Amino acid sequence: MAGRAALELKSVGKRFGDTEVLSDIDLSVERGEIICLVGRSGCGKSTLLRIVAGVETPDHGSVSLNGAVVAGPAVFIEPEKRNIGFVFQDYALFPHLTVEQNVMFGLRSLPKVEARRRAAEMIEHVHLQELAKRYPHTLSGGEQQRVALARALAPQPGLLLMDEPFSNLDRGLRDSVREETLGLLRQLGTTAIMVTHDPEEALSAGDRVVLMQRGRIVQSGTGYEIHDHPKTRYAADFFCAFNKIEGRVRQGRVETPLGLLGDASDLPDGLAAVAYVRPNAISIIEDGAAKEGIAGEISSRVFLGEIEQLGIAVPGLSADLRVRTMQRTPARTTAVRFGIDPKGVLIFTAS
Repeated sequence: MAGRAALELKSVGKRFGDTEVLSDIDLSVERGEIICLVGRSGCGKSTLLRIVAGVETPDHGSVSLNGAVVAGPAVFIEPEKRNIGFVFQDYALFPHLTVEQNVMFGLRSLPKVEARRRAAEMIEHVHLQELAKRYPHTLSGGEQQRVALARALAPQPGLLLMDEPFSNLDRGLRDSVREETLGLLRQLGTTAIMVTHDPEEALSAGDRVVLMQRGRIVQSGTGYEIHDHPKTRYAADFFCAFNKIEGRVRQGRVETPLGLLGDASDLPDGLAAVAYVRPNAISIIEDGAAKEGIAGEISSRVFLGEIEQLGIAVPGLSADLRVRTMQRTPARTTAVRFGIDPKGVLIFTAS
């Protein structure tokens, strides 16, 4: 068993009528790894989760847990026999059961004394000891989420599946509950797959991010890898609101109204291309009278606390540049000059 992946999908496909929802999905998840499955609505991420859970069957391909095939040609293991835990978007707690009874629900095969001991252990892990006799309707959203997590982990599943588990929480609470949840999963060495539509959540939460588009995995890697080195325009657009500057390749760079940008050394001269410029790669030159840099005019200004978001109009551009900077520009300043950090520029072909 040593060295086998906790989960392995090979060439998994699924159709609903004439619509192809998943196409030749290959994915391996190592033991103790936390995967964030991310993509726009309708990309197939929830269907993929349901196939792993056993709620849906693949039309072709196979699903293996710890080296044993649980779905494939002539093979199907029922969901309750897969040793998988679930945390749903709405938590799915039983309203007529207490916190303790909800957590014990998945432990019915154990002697009552052992079930109560393990439930108490999990309730302590999620810091709800004082609420063990309370009912779900008396708990906050964050407390309900922690009950759902404790219930899912109590049977010691080989794999935990979480479908948008934090989306119903307020922003501030969502961040703290997510950090607590991930800390507990890592402490217990739990293998987990979390579905989310939130790019920031995906980048920060998982050991690996798996990005889906139209039923396919288009890129997989660490948060840093997938953010800093997107392979496609779709991946770039999903994780950052880039400024997109059209131009043509000339001598290994892209000629644009902002000048020559990026590294296009692998593209032929004359090819239509788009320079993707990160908003935080643009910096205001402090001395506005200086002749260096690119001239522009501030068209909008939004104060966001630690950063300021600017719109800068530049002759020749059809849309204002979006700039996110920690620099403070005087309120009356309109005419500015700015520079662009080459590390914040990506080049894609226009097609």
